[in-house]
Amino acid sequence: MTDHMGLVLFGDVVGSRRDSVGSTAWLRDLVVELDAVYGDERLARFGFTQGDELQGLLAPAADPFTAVLHAALGSGGRRMRWVAVRGEADEDPAGGDVPATERTGPAFVVARHAIDEARTGHERLVVITGRAETDALLAELTPALVDMLDSLTERQRLVARLALIDDLRQSEVAERLKVRRATISVSFSRARVRSLQRLVAGIRRVYSSSWPAEPSAIPAIPAIPAIPAIPAGVPGVAIPATPASSPQVP
Repeated sequence: MTDHMGLVLFGDVVGSRRDSVGSTAWLRDLVVELDAVYGDERLARFGFTQGDELQGLLAPAADPFTAVLHAALGSGGRRMRWVAVRGEADEDPAGGDVPATERTGPAFVVARHAIDEARTGHERLVVITGRAETDALLAELTPALVDMLDSLTERQRLVARLALIDDLRQSEVAERLKVRRATISVSFSRARVRSLQRLVAGIRRVYSSSWPAEPSAIPAIPAIPAIPAIPAGVPGVAIPATPASSPQVP
């Protein structure tokens, strides 16, 4: 069966062959972290292949950028190439016990092709929602996010992680790291934390707009009152135009 929607997530470590042992150990820790972070949003356990490629299968409304941020802002973070594809996945015959690396379906086929293309084109973050306008806009925004994350030092990654993932304010970050508020203010500025927060929020808004609301959340279209007939030839009376279409659902 292929009537189960999901979000397929592929990621590989850029240049993993230069340190295959270290990359494998880092991916193993990342898999455990993402399993815990996504929790009930997982449709299958995260896993990775012998080629150091991470794979996940999430609920279709899940946020793929959470994985991107956790990987980029973690301790000893390595540069990753990501592909996220929303689409159909085959049903798990084992009832949820099969890891994502053993799952199949149309979305997995698209993700495989997309990450191969991303390697060839040196792209680092590709998101395919199935809506052309959304995908085109995300393709314009995501390279900026990758560039900003790549530019961070180890210390800046820690500060950015506390702000973007743990959602701490500057004063709370200073308290957590046991440093002065002024020191954290400088770190926020150098890491461009505010700009990162705005960019991530904007990307998430664009992405979430591609997922349709539940039917119960869509307001009913108000009925258009009938226009009373006006006798022909009545002087001084203008006949209002009939609306061309019903109001659109916001």
